[in-house]
Amino acid sequence: MSVTTNTSAVAFWQQASSATLSLKLIMLLALIAGLMFPLSLAPYHQWWIALLSPALLYLCLYKRSSRHTLWIGWSYGFGLWFTGAFWLYPAIHFYGNIAAPIAVFLIALLAVTMGAFTAVQTWAYRRFFPETPLTFAPLWVAFEWLKTWLFTGFPWLFVGYAFTEYGLDNYAPALGVYAVSFMAILIATGIIEILRGKRFWLIPIALVLIGAFALKSVTWTTAKNEAPLSVSLVQGNISQDLKWQEQYRFETLNIYSRLSQNEWGRDLVVWPEAAIPLLQTQAQPFINELSQHAKASGSVWISGIPYFDEKNSSPTQPLFYNAIMANGGENGLYFKQRLVPFGEYIPLSGLLSWLLPALQEDITGGNFSAGDTQQSHLNIKQRALSAAICYEVAYPNLTRQNAQNSDFLITISNDAWFKGSAGPWQHLQMVQMRAKENGRWIIRGTNTGVTAIINEQGKIVHSLPMDVEGVLRADLPSYQGQTLYSKLGDVPILVFSALLLLLGLYFRPKVVDLSFKKRR
Repeated sequence: MSVTTNTSAVAFWQQASSATLSLKLIMLLALIAGLMFPLSLAPYHQWWIALLSPALLYLCLYKRSSRHTLWIGWSYGFGLWFTGAFWLYPAIHFYGNIAAPIAVFLIALLAVTMGAFTAVQTWAYRRFFPETPLTFAPLWVAFEWLKTWLFTGFPWLFVGYAFTEYGLDNYAPALGVYAVSFMAILIATGIIEILRGKRFWLIPIALVLIGAFALKSVTWTTAKNEAPLSVSLVQGNISQDLKWQEQYRFETLNIYSRLSQNEWGRDLVVWPEAAIPLLQTQAQPFINELSQHAKASGSVWISGIPYFDEKNSSPTQPLFYNAIMANGGENGLYFKQRLVPFGEYIPLSGLLSWLLPALQEDITGGNFSAGDTQQSHLNIKQRALSAAICYEVAYPNLTRQNAQNSDFLITISNDAWFKGSAGPWQHLQMVQMRAKENGRWIIRGTNTGVTAIINEQGKIVHSLPMDVEGVLRADLPSYQGQTLYSKLGDVPILVFSALLLLLGLYFRPKVVDLSFKKRR
């Protein structure tokens, strides 16, 4: 009876993934698989969907033609990015004053564009490699990596983030988030192979799980034998539609000053990204007053601010930066390195100046410059503080490089643009992964949330509710030592993936589908 049942199960999975099913049906299944993936991420945390979703895609590609896999991959990618990036809707519709249908269309256009990554990925998988998890998983990792730098990069919706605090993230301090993605994809596709009757896939799956369990006990970094810093993170909850209005700017300063009045005397008082909605040249009297107050009380005051570099600017090339400014006991500056396209700078601005002339001189509309890649840490009470502004924490290697020889990390953000969406929670989840990769505590100050303090294990220790005024107080320990990932970065997992793909090319079937002709 058991033999018959097992044979029937294998036959079912072989039939379900065969090339005899219609392309439209397979594309629909791939679309659904992509649409569901964001449920695996914050704030939903259904991590098992991060296994089910790519497993369904893997199933859909079985024995399809290269032409078919292109469309199947595009269907999956469209679904993935349409729901996964829908957090852009409030920024486009409510704050960009774009009609709802056009806002949805723009997100769909983004999904079509980003879906091309998956389309090329699945086409290359079917055309050049044998159909096995050992080529599917490394190719997945390669394309996640491509998304961090190709066309300026949009490193969002990685499979590995779904496992933050769910076991597989123990690979993060060893090999980074791409390795977490690799292990998850290997498990997901290995399960499909087991359902097809290839039980030997139980072995690599077991090894992956045993490795995750073993890495849990590894201590990568340790706390320094010194007193922690007392920290206050100020969350002003300034609505985005008011933030840059000229008549409301001084009210914004009053709100942050009022919330901070009982915090002076603590080691570190942190305001979020662009909490001062004026250039430092325009707000200098206010900055001087607060700096003197902070210094007199023994505090260091950190705030986000748009910064005009008078010294290095020229009449034809003014330099504006999205900056972190430290004042009080110590002074320091950090300029944001990774800018948001069309939000903080205009790609090909010289060519587009005739089309978007107003934006060329408007720092709120996209005229920031990128900070230098070699910037010093902020020195706070004899501690080295590594900084990142908003979008930068989505870049694993950038955060790793900035975190070298630091005691702890700080990131400030303004996610008010995405109020009511999953965007701020997905963003926070990335910060958790960066903390675990680098073995450092991270303090995260935001305008509307999620303001939080994350320990070196990627756990949220303290946080404030979203969309409220408030102050988050905590003690922040300094850490020493390096994780393996902080030493070697993404090189090990990328080299390992490349080797698997080279082996796949060598051992690929002699008869490979190289055409785009429709298969019957």
